Amino acid sequence: MELSRLDDWRLRFALWRNGILGSPRFQRFASRFPVTRPVARARARALFDLVAGFTYSQTLAACIQTGLLDLLADAPTTTARVAARIDLPEAGAERLLRAAAAIRLVEAIGGQWLLGADGAALRGNRGIAEMVAHHHLLYADLADPVALLRRGGGGGALSRHWTYAESTGSGDAAQVGGYSALMTASQPLIAEQVLDAYRFARHRRLLDVGGGEGAFLAAAGARAPALDLALFDLPAVGERAQARLAAAGLDGRTTLYGGDFLADPLPKGYDLISLVRVLHDHDDAPALALLRAVHDALPPGGRLLIAEPMARTPGAKPAGDAYFGLYLLAMGSGRPRSPREIAAMLRAAGFASSRLIRTAIPLTARVIVANR
Repeated sequence: MELSRLDDWRLRFALWRNGILGSPRFQRFASRFPVTRPVARARARALFDLVAGFTYSQTLAACIQTGLLDLLADAPTTTARVAARIDLPEAGAERLLRAAAAIRLVEAIGGQWLLGADGAALRGNRGIAEMVAHHHLLYADLADPVALLRRGGGGGALSRHWTYAESTGSGDAAQVGGYSALMTASQPLIAEQVLDAYRFARHRRLLDVGGGEGAFLAAAGARAPALDLALFDLPAVGERAQARLAAAGLDGRTTLYGGDFLADPLPKGYDLISLVRVLHDHDDAPALALLRAVHDALPPGGRLLIAEPMARTPGAKPAGDAYFGLYLLAMGSGRPRSPREIAAMLRAAGFASSRLIRTAIPLTARVIVANR
C-alpha cells in the first residue's frame, strides 16, 4: 500500500520515537534529567495504570458490592464501623479503604473515612454502579482475551446473560428484565446529553425505536411538552415501559408498539425517529437493515437521530474502542463505530445527508442526525 507523504512522515517519526522511548539508556537519562523527569514519571504512572487497571476495577467492584460508597455518603466514619457495616474483618476493611482512597473513591480526614471526589461523582450516576455490578461477567470472558478474539465474540458469560440483546423474537419477562433495567439506570446522563445537543421541540411526533422501558422517551417528553411520543420494542419490554410512562404521567400522549425492529416494519407517521444506544449493539448487516427500515418509515424531510458512544472519539478513545470494543465482542453482537462509518452506513441506507452534533461529554454519547 502506497503511503501519502504525510503518512510516510508520521510513520518515520513513530519508528524513531519508539526506538528512543524503548531504549533503557534513554529511560534512565529521562528519569534523572530535571527537564524530562516529570514527563518520565507521568509516563511511568500511565504504564503502571495499564498494568494495574484490573485491580482498580476490582476495587471499584468491591465498593459497589459491599455498599461502601452509600455507607460513606451518610456521614464520616471509622474503619471499625465500616468493617461492621459491610461485614468484613477490620483488616480487610482497612485494605479496601486504602485501595479505594488510592483511586479517589474515598478519602480519610482526621482518622475518619468519607467519600472521595470520584466516589461522590460515581454515586451520583446510578448507571455506572449498575454497569459495575455485572462486570464480573465481562471479567470472566476477559480472563482469556485471546480466546475471545479467536472465537469471534460471544459464547461466554456475558452473552449468556444478555441473550435478549443478541436474539430476535418476542422475548419473555425474564430475558428482558435485567437488560432493560441496566439500560434504564444508565439512561439519564445519556438523555441529558442528547436533549441538550438537539432541540426536539422542532418536531411534532417522535418514535423511539428500541427504547426499552421508556426512560429516554420520558425525558424527551418532559423537555418538549407538545411532542407526540411513541415507543417500539419487544412486547415484553413494552409492558415494562407502559408502567414507567404511566408513572411519569405520559401514558395519555404515548403510543406503544410491540415488535422486533429487525423483522417487523416500523410504524409510519413520525417526523423524528431515535436510536439511542441501539445501533452499536448490532453487527453490520442487521444495523444496516435497521437503518433502511427507519428510512422507509420516515416521511420526506423526516429525521433520524442516533446517539451512542462512538469509536475514535477524540479524548475518549479508550471508552469507544477499548471498553465497548471488547464489551460488545463478549456480548456477541455489535461493535463501536466511528461517525464516519455511521455516515457511510446512512448513505447506503438511502439517507440524503447526515451531520455530527456536538455533545458536552462525547465519552458518554455522540449524536448524529440524518435527513430523509
